[in-house]
Amino acid sequence: MTDTRSSTPSPAAVARRAEAARSVPEQVTGASSLVRALEHVGAEVVFGIPGGAILPAYDPLMDSTSVRHILVRHEQGAGHAAEGYASATGKVGVCMATSGPGATNLVTAIADAHMDSVPMVAITGQVASGSIGTDAFQEADIRGITMPVTKHNYLVTDADDIPRVIAEAFHIASTGRPGPVLVDIAKDALQASTTFQWPPRYDLPGYHPVTRPHAKQIREAVKLMAASERPVIYAGGGVIRSGGHTELLRLAELTGIPVVTTLMARGAFPDAHDLHLGMPGMHGSVAAVTGLQRSDLLITIGARFDDRVTGQLTSFAPGARVIHADIDPAEISKNRVADVPIVGDARAILSELISAVEAGEGPAADVVPSRYAGWAATTKGWTEDFPVGYQPHDADALMPQDVIRAIGEIAGPEAVYAAGVGQHQMWAAQFIDYERPNSWLNSGGAGTMGYSVPAAMGAKVGEPDRVVWAIDGDGCFQMTNQELATCVINDIPIKVAVINNSSLGMVRQWQSLFYNERYSNTDLHTSVGNRIPDFVKLAEAYGCVGLRCEHPDDLEATIREAMSINDRPVVIDFIVERDAMVWPMVPAGVSNDAIQVARDTAPVWDREDSEAVEQAEGTAVDPNATQGR
Repeated sequence: MTDTRSSTPSPAAVARRAEAARSVPEQVTGASSLVRALEHVGAEVVFGIPGGAILPAYDPLMDSTSVRHILVRHEQGAGHAAEGYASATGKVGVCMATSGPGATNLVTAIADAHMDSVPMVAITGQVASGSIGTDAFQEADIRGITMPVTKHNYLVTDADDIPRVIAEAFHIASTGRPGPVLVDIAKDALQASTTFQWPPRYDLPGYHPVTRPHAKQIREAVKLMAASERPVIYAGGGVIRSGGHTELLRLAELTGIPVVTTLMARGAFPDAHDLHLGMPGMHGSVAAVTGLQRSDLLITIGARFDDRVTGQLTSFAPGARVIHADIDPAEISKNRVADVPIVGDARAILSELISAVEAGEGPAADVVPSRYAGWAATTKGWTEDFPVGYQPHDADALMPQDVIRAIGEIAGPEAVYAAGVGQHQMWAAQFIDYERPNSWLNSGGAGTMGYSVPAAMGAKVGEPDRVVWAIDGDGCFQMTNQELATCVINDIPIKVAVINNSSLGMVRQWQSLFYNERYSNTDLHTSVGNRIPDFVKLAEAYGCVGLRCEHPDDLEATIREAMSINDRPVVIDFIVERDAMVWPMVPAGVSNDAIQVARDTAPVWDREDSEAVEQAEGTAVDPNATQGR
């Protein structure tokens, strides 16, 4: 993925401001040096929990007038809150924990941020430097533990290094492909006396991310676009991280090429746009999945050809050539070999492609909407013929898809939606219309249950004027719902929709489809029988408003009641149809050609559309056969 959004100050701009505000050298403790460094790099909020090794930092943090500390109830919540803050604002999220178990409790969130390219700095306390390696009380080699899941990490044992390390950490986290950076600081370094002066001098030999694309590769990409008949723009999360959504829209409208947006790119291109085919992948729309499969060119921007999009890799988009643009050269040709590799920031690459097409010179003269009009019409027909939908089980049953669609319609596109992981995550990606970037937050790469509530909390802290919904499952909710206490105490009025099917829903769906309905250890007893726990009572115990909705007739009124409450968090327990499933679906490990729109039901193609596409691909079509998959 790519650079942070344009709203985030560049490192050069930060450096210029810091130079203008050069501080006078003064003697302080390492802990004070840490807090002042955080102030100078522009940190606004730190989510954390104190403990012995990090405790020296909490004393000067109490006096800071620009850095707000929010005391969470679990370190994992601190990490996800920092992620939600970063994903909603484009700024670097910050979390803090003590040594040993405090630090290891951050690992899940750090790994999550690494997979999804979230700019985050995690600060941990460490035992005194003389005790490192002795198995001291609450010692853990957090630097070694997190080495595979951080962009970079530090162990600081000298107080003099603290300002430099913090400056470097924020620079590394927010530039190139964003990601988490760990700063582990020994307790004696925090307690020691040091000279603080800002800005520090730092040098990062070998770290020089390429942001501007090579002109030759742009020309080669345009040549492939001019030679193609059925191109698709395959937009990934890098478009969001780079702030390239405006350029993506411009390129699509300039060329008339259809667009798919991955799970991490929802909102990078308006859902309502005629050229949008939807989300590709295991639970993507028929139009998006089929558009990629039948394309002859993939214009891949800030995406990584992950298995949930490609299905069986060897059969993915078999007739397509590939333009692959990414800020991280390690991603290019990692899974699918690129015909034209382009290293650079997604926004910059889109801008260069736009300029080349607008110039209209050479092959670019053929990159015009009229060239792809027939293909665009065919793909548009698929969106109309095979919309993402569902079959209600019972007229009196509350369907989870209806719940999520109603939340999206009532809260609108200006709200922020943070999902947990599982069926409710897929329904939230499918049934809410995303018209702007940064409105959809989820754990895409790691698939972390428990992400939703703390991420929504972080997003609300970063975007206090927006409505923020946590769309969670009854399983995910029980992993991090203690952060409701954090929200109540710190006046963070998020709204939580618990999609309660009394099950680990996605696992149960797989048991239904692939394990002969043998439901081993997936019944949570949250809505069937004794309601353990009762989510309404739990919400009230935390000081939230607790509501319950069990019937379709009450759905809109319940959501509107929640929308009217803005002085504290609201939790709605939606008791939904237990056997609802996520469709469409491509089973894991098979070709995307095996997509099903319902159980044992594949799309049936219009014969003329299939003939046109398959003849263009150079394959024969039996005129007497109905095309199916």
